[in-house]
Amino acid sequence: MRGADGFGHTLRRPARVQGVPLLVHSLFDVLALVAALAVFQWVPIATPGARGETWRSQPYYLAAASLGVTSGAYIAGSANLWLTGIDGIARSIEGALAGGILAVEALKALTGIRGSTGLRFVAPLAAAIAVGRIGCFLAGLEDMTYGTPTALPWGVDFGDGVPRHPVQLYESAAMAIFLAAFLWAARRRNALVLRAGFYLFIGVYAGQRFLWEFLKPYGTVIGPFNLFHLLSAALVLYAVVFARREMLCTTSPSSAPLRA
Repeated sequence: MRGADGFGHTLRRPARVQGVPLLVHSLFDVLALVAALAVFQWVPIATPGARGETWRSQPYYLAAASLGVTSGAYIAGSANLWLTGIDGIARSIEGALAGGILAVEALKALTGIRGSTGLRFVAPLAAAIAVGRIGCFLAGLEDMTYGTPTALPWGVDFGDGVPRHPVQLYESAAMAIFLAAFLWAARRRNALVLRAGFYLFIGVYAGQRFLWEFLKPYGTVIGPFNLFHLLSAALVLYAVVFARREMLCTTSPSSAPLRA
């Protein structure tokens, strides 16, 4: 099974990495889960009242989210392989986010739930991605999430003699910076963060992901854009539209302070 975001190479499969085994990737997957659970427990940022507890009170919320996340992860990851002529099954972090969003938004529409309900999961998701991407990096070529060749001094040779962009670390650093800024703003009760923080997270994640996709050897779909470019653009649009709607809502619930 392929790594966290599938892989597309227009010429050939990469040479098998001779360095750190994929077991390390599995270890970091576990560490990412531990980090997410720790942040979820110790940094409980959530909108107070009914919306803040929707994930707990709505009996189908977590089931729908889980189904969407799993389906989206495998559909997007595998499609990225197939679109570049490589048979196999893969998972995608971005696909998981998109699938979870589709499932939860559909549930909200069917049950009449209004407004953002994902603020509680922002910090855990950012922490999980920041940690998990380190595992992708350490897995090297075998994970198939590396970047294109580069002459920059921080290019990394993953075992085939070609310095490449460590795009996994770019994404890890971006999410770590976002997490720090998010927690800082939440402590100061920033209205945008506490009312539309989930959409802010999706917009930032998809925006930085759109940029890093130019540094990956994935097969393109339209012009210079690969599947994840298109998915990132769709998620940015979703984030902007829904964040604007949230901030323009006439009812402005008070936001709970950050408890650490």
